[in-house]
Amino acid sequence: MADNQQTAKAEMTGGEILLRSLVAEGVKTVFGYPGGAIMPVYDKIYDFKDQIRHILVRHEQGAVHAAQGFARVSGQTGVAIVTSGPGATNAITGIADAMLDSTPLVVISGQVGASLLGTDAFQETDVLGMTLPITKWSYQIRRAEDVAWAVARAFYIAHTGRPGPVVLDFAKNAQVGKATFNYKPVRFIRSYLPMPDLDDDKLRRAAALLNNAKRPLVVYGQGIILSRAEAELAAFIDKAGIPAASTLLGLSALPSDNPHYKGMLGMHGNIGPNIKTNECDVMIAVGMRFDDRVTGPVETYARQAKIIHIDIDKAEIGKIVPVEIGIHADARQALARLTELVNPARHDAWEAEFDKCNKDEIELVSKGETNPETGHITMGEVISTVAREAKSEAIVVTDVGQNQMMSARYSTFAKTRSVVTSGGLGTMGFGLPAAVGAKIACPKRQVCFFTGDGGLQMTEQELGTIMQEGAGVKIILLNNNWLGNVRQWQELFFGARYSFTRLVNPDFMKLAEAYGIAHRRVEKREDLGEAVRDMLKNVDEPYLLEVHVEEMDNVFPMIPPGKGVSEIMLNEKDWYKA
Repeated sequence: MADNQQTAKAEMTGGEILLRSLVAEGVKTVFGYPGGAIMPVYDKIYDFKDQIRHILVRHEQGAVHAAQGFARVSGQTGVAIVTSGPGATNAITGIADAMLDSTPLVVISGQVGASLLGTDAFQETDVLGMTLPITKWSYQIRRAEDVAWAVARAFYIAHTGRPGPVVLDFAKNAQVGKATFNYKPVRFIRSYLPMPDLDDDKLRRAAALLNNAKRPLVVYGQGIILSRAEAELAAFIDKAGIPAASTLLGLSALPSDNPHYKGMLGMHGNIGPNIKTNECDVMIAVGMRFDDRVTGPVETYARQAKIIHIDIDKAEIGKIVPVEIGIHADARQALARLTELVNPARHDAWEAEFDKCNKDEIELVSKGETNPETGHITMGEVISTVAREAKSEAIVVTDVGQNQMMSARYSTFAKTRSVVTSGGLGTMGFGLPAAVGAKIACPKRQVCFFTGDGGLQMTEQELGTIMQEGAGVKIILLNNNWLGNVRQWQELFFGARYSFTRLVNPDFMKLAEAYGIAHRRVEKREDLGEAVRDMLKNVDEPYLLEVHVEEMDNVFPMIPPGKGVSEIMLNEKDWYKA
C-alpha cells in the first residue's frame, strides 16, 4: 500500500482518509462494532488489516471501555468506532466515564447522510447534542474534505492538557465522498493552551510554605500518571521528607513499598491518610480534584491546613476547597521545579504517626480481612493472595463495588499504570471490557480483573471478545450472591432492608466453558493458593477463577456518607479512636 506521501495528492473516499489519518497518528489498534451508517469505513478497514488491528467487541459500550483500558495502561489515545443511533447511544456511558476520569479517547460514530439530518431518519440521533456536555470536543464531519482536519484536531485535543474523550460524528455522505488526502498533525489551536507556563513566584511561595511546615502532606491523583511525573513525585517527597497519599486513580504512581507512601485516601481509604488530612499544617495536592469521596463534607475537610493545589485544569483550582496557593501547571514540570526549591528535610516523628495508624488498621481490620481464622473466604484474602503470587507486577483491573474497594486496599504495585478502574462515574460493567483493552495494550503483563457477580453480568458478553481474540485476561470473580456494595449500605444505613440486592446467578463455570475459557471454582480456603498459582502460570491464557466469598462481608474502614475524614468506622459498630 502506498505511504502517505505517495498518496498525498490522490483522491480517495472519506472512509479511507479516516483510516490513513489514524495511521498517521500512530494508531495501531481500534475497538468497534460495525453497522449500517459506518459501513463505508468498515469496508475500508478491510484494506488496512496489516496496519490497524480491529478488535470486534460484543457491544458498543464495551468498545469504549476497552479503548479506555487500552489508553490507561499504554499512555496512548484509545480509539473506538461505532455506528449511528443505538450504536452511538450505547457508547455514551463509556464516553461519560472517560470524561470524568480524564482518559484520552477518540470515538468515531457513524451518522446518516447530511441531507437526512433532522428528518428522524432510520437510526439518526443527535450525537452532538448528547455528547457535548461529556466530551472535550464533539464535531460532526459532513464533507470528505474535512476528515483529515477533524482527526488531527481530535487527537490533539484528546491527549493534551487534561486528557479526555473527543467524538467525531461521521456523516455517511462524507464517508463515501471523495477528497484529496493531505494530513497535517495539529500542534496548536488558537484559544486552546493545554500547557500553561510555570509561575515561578507561586512555586517559590509554595516552597517557602513547605520549608516551614512541621506536618506537611502530599495528596496526589491520576494527574501524576497522566503527566508522567512518577519519578518527579518520588524525587520530591524523598528530598522534602514528606508523607504522600493517593486517590483511587492515583494508585501505582508510587510503588507500594516507597517509604513515604502512606496509602489511599477516601471513603474506604487507609486510616492514616484520612485522619492526618485533618492534622497536617500544609497540604500539597497534585493532579487530583478533591472528589467528594475523598473530602466528605468540605466544611470539615483540612480546615487547619494551608493548601497548595497544582493542576493542569485551572477550573479545578479552588473549585471544591479554598487554597492558599493555586498553581496552574503540568504536574511533571511543577514538581521538578519545586524539588529544586525545597530544602532537604525529614519529618520522622510525623511520618511515624502514619505508621502507628497503619499498625492499628492491620490489627483492627486487615487481619480479619486477609487472613481470617474461621468462616468463609474473604474478598481481602483473595486479593492479597493474587497480589502475593503475582509479585505486585500485575495490572489490576476492577469493576465497581466492594470488589473495587477491596482491590484498591489489598493490591500492591511495583510499576506505574497498573490500576484500571472507573472512578468518577463508578460504572458497573466497566471492568471486563477494560481488562480486554488493557491486555491488548500490554500482552506480556498479567492482567488480573477483579469483579463481583453483579458487575460481571453487566457486560459478560465481552467474554466473546476474549474468546475471539484469545486475550489472556485473568478474571477473579468474587461471588457473594449479592449486589454487595448496595447491600452493605442497606445493612448500615437503611435498617438492613435488603431491597432487590439479592442475586440468583447462573453457573459461571458453564458460562466460561461455553466461551472456551479455562475455569475453576474455589469454595475451600485450602484450595485458594494453588488455584491462584494455576491461574497465573500461563500469562497468555484466559482464565475465570470463581471464588465463593463470605456473603455478608463488608468493606472497612469506612467513612460514612455525610461524615468527615476523621470519622472512621472499623466495623459495623466500632469507630476508630487514635
